[in-house]
Amino acid sequence: MLVRDAMSTLVLTIGPAHTLRQAARLMSARRIGAAVVHDPDTCGLGILTERDILDAVGAGLDPDAETASGHTTTDVVFASPAWTLEEAAAAMTHGGFRHLVVLDGDGPVGVVSVRDIIRCWAPARRQAAGVTL
Repeated sequence: MLVRDAMSTLVLTIGPAHTLRQAARLMSARRIGAAVVHDPDTCGLGILTERDILDAVGAGLDPDAETASGHTTTDVVFASPAWTLEEAAAAMTHGGFRHLVVLDGDGPVGVVSVRDIIRCWAPARRQAAGVTL
């Protein structure tokens, strides 16, 4: 199975000036765990995850004052829609993260998470083991 089969095509893109609270509200409303951060001044893409927000709030930082730019991961590993789920899982394991931004051409077309991969693998594993629910 390929990343294109598992990824969410709902990509939330925010700017670096969004506050952490704004980002959290947008992510919560869409029930997603990561936002792509696009900085037009650097022409770069980064990712802000629920973990980044949780770490900031847990450290006592003000989510109304802290901006995405200060908490965005910019050394992002990007996936291709043509990657296998095994390749995506290996990249996540190697990098120690749970989300990959999926690029096709010059822009993001999706995000694939550990949850997305598990969702795809679980039925296949149950079927191979002869388990029915």
